[in-house]
Amino acid sequence: MFFDNTYFIIGTAYAGKSTMVKELAKAHGGIACTENYHDNYPEELDAKEFPCLTYTRDLKDWHDFIRRSPQEYKDWIDGVKKECEVLELRMLPEICSQGKPVFVDTNICMDTLRKIAPIDHTLVMLADPQISVRRFFERPDPEKQFLYRLILEEPDPEKAMQNYRQGLELINSQASYDALLNSGFNVILRDESRSIEQTRALAEKAFGL
Repeated sequence: MFFDNTYFIIGTAYAGKSTMVKELAKAHGGIACTENYHDNYPEELDAKEFPCLTYTRDLKDWHDFIRRSPQEYKDWIDGVKKECEVLELRMLPEICSQGKPVFVDTNICMDTLRKIAPIDHTLVMLADPQISVRRFFERPDPEKQFLYRLILEEPDPEKAMQNYRQGLELINSQASYDALLNSGFNVILRDESRSIEQTRALAEKAFGL
């Protein structure tokens, strides 16, 4: 597969990836595949093929989710990304067949992206890794607030919060940040003083739009 009319955005949390996907699709009459668009996969997932993606679907007690060790949490996140890549590569051909440019907030790994699209069709957006750790529960996302309530229900909420944040630190490590920064793809760093329109202009330049 080679996606020559598709533009992929990868990077860290809080860097503005999904916002930029929406903005670019709106400006260029394209299709926006925003964060977790793979949730729209039409078939029920097989737990044997997708153990990480079905973990929460089949979970009996959600407190077990937050009680995992930091390494277990990171390993699960890594597994989710790999399984999401499989689903995305199944879904994208049909999405891209509609004749419009497609903008994707993707989980597809860097090695695969280098094989399936021109080098300038992948953009890296980065925010300070510590932002994700500090501000994870500040977002109004229902799932994040649900997890926050679970942590508060634990016998020792402070210890539970510390454990969860250690997992976030592993996921949002400096090493992961540096790998994205030095990937060879175009990079946009988060800048609070820059407007959405200015960031879109940088993305358009990077993509050659």
